[in-house]
Formats: sequence, C-alpha cells, structure tokens
Amino acid sequence: MSESVEEMLVAAKQAAEAAAAVLMRHYGTDLDVRTKGDGSPVTEADEAAEKLIREQLAGQFPRHGFYGEEGGAEGLDREVVWLVDPLDGTKSFVRRTGFFSTQIAAMVRGELAVGVSAAPAFRETAWASSESPANLNGRPVVVREVTTLEHASISTGNIGSLARSDRWPALGRILGRAERTRGYGDFCHYHMLAAGKVDAVIESDVNILDIAALTVIVRAAGGLVTDLEGNPIGLETTSVLAASPALHALLLETLHG
Repeated sequence: MSESVEEMLVAAKQAAEAAAAVLMRHYGTDLDVRTKGDGSPVTEADEAAEKLIREQLAGQFPRHGFYGEEGGAEGLDREVVWLVDPLDGTKSFVRRTGFFSTQIAAMVRGELAVGVSAAPAFRETAWASSESPANLNGRPVVVREVTTLEHASISTGNIGSLARSDRWPALGRILGRAERTRGYGDFCHYHMLAAGKVDAVIESDVNILDIAALTVIVRAAGGLVTDLEGNPIGLETTSVLAASPALHALLLETLHG
C-alpha cells in the first residue's frame, strides 16, 4: 500500500467536510423523500453527498474499493476499502432534528484503520486512525474507566431485535443496575462514549456503514467495541457492545449470564 493511514485520514476529513456542506444546504428544505427496497428513506441529499465523497476519494485513491450506503459496493476484495454512509440518520434529517451525520471509514487488509464522523448540525467532528489518538473537534478524547454497573452511564439505540430476543431480560438487569440510562442513539452516544460522557453503548439493528468509523474512534479513545456476542466488528456486524475494557467484560458476562 503506497498511501499511509494518515494520508487517508486527512482525505476522509476533507471528504466529510465537503459532504457536510452539501447536507446543510439541503437541511430544513422541502425534500423529495423516497423509500428504498429495504424500507429506509433516501433523499437527494444522501445521494449528492455520497457522489461527492466517492469522487473525492476515487480521485485521490483510484485503486481503493468503495462501499456506499446509496451506491453499493465495488472492489471489496481490494487492499483498502472505503465504507461510507453519507447521511446516517436520514429520518432525523427529514424530520429536521440534528441527529444525523456523515460516516467515513477505511478498512485496510480487513481491519478498520481510519474513521471520521461528522455531525454538522451539532458542529461536531470526531476522527481517529489505527495510528493516531481519537479527537473530537481537535481535542484528544478518552473513554472513562468504569468497573461496576452501579457507576456506569449506559446509552441504548436501535434495540428492536434485542427486545424480541431471549437477551431482553438480561438487558433489563443491566439497565436496572446502571447509575444512569439514556438512549442518545446514532453518532451521538459514540462521540459521548469516546469523550467519557457516557460509559457504554448497546445497540442492535445496525450495519457496518453505521458503525465502522465510530468503531475506529472509540477504539482509539481506549474503548473496546464488539458485537453483542463479543465478536470483532466486521462487514456482517449487526449489533454493538462498546465500553471501556473492564466494563465491556462485565456487560458481556451479564448479557450472556
């Protein structure tokens, strides 16, 4: 690989900034909202932002693969693959709430190596790489070390399939013991986790494009990110358990106890 991880991080930040400008031009306007085959909404803002990101990254890294929420996958077998959700939180975007973001990650030889999460309505951008610390708006951030549920602030999101599973009672035991529970959701609780403002994130019903960049950021901040079974995050991941290492172990044990 001729390009360095840090070169890719710079390019991802530039692409996210450009996409954020596109999204904010559309935000709060009358949008043509269509429904995709999977039942999720899409607008011209999603498509325009992804087109811009793809053009910028392909122009700089023509040999890389690309997997986008709107345009699909191309070159997943290549050494570097970009994972992009240009508008994560389209429903929030359409409803004119600020819980939306642009997610850009790079996977190098199957390992997540670069992550940028830009939330323009919140004026927040978080980024990290496998070779650099986590940053939120240019400030280094780290997760908070918590070793007991009774001292933990836990955020949940997208837990529909978890609610329908036999793990639902276990989640109830976790939340019943936690110091504080909230459901910030989307990019927001991962930014907060990386910055030590919440201590764990529990989610189901996600895909890799939702969480790839956020996984890089939380890991670089000192957190541990797996799925709810404790498996590493990968292209087929559909759930998340993220926390400081000690709390993660306790949460995983409780979920499977």
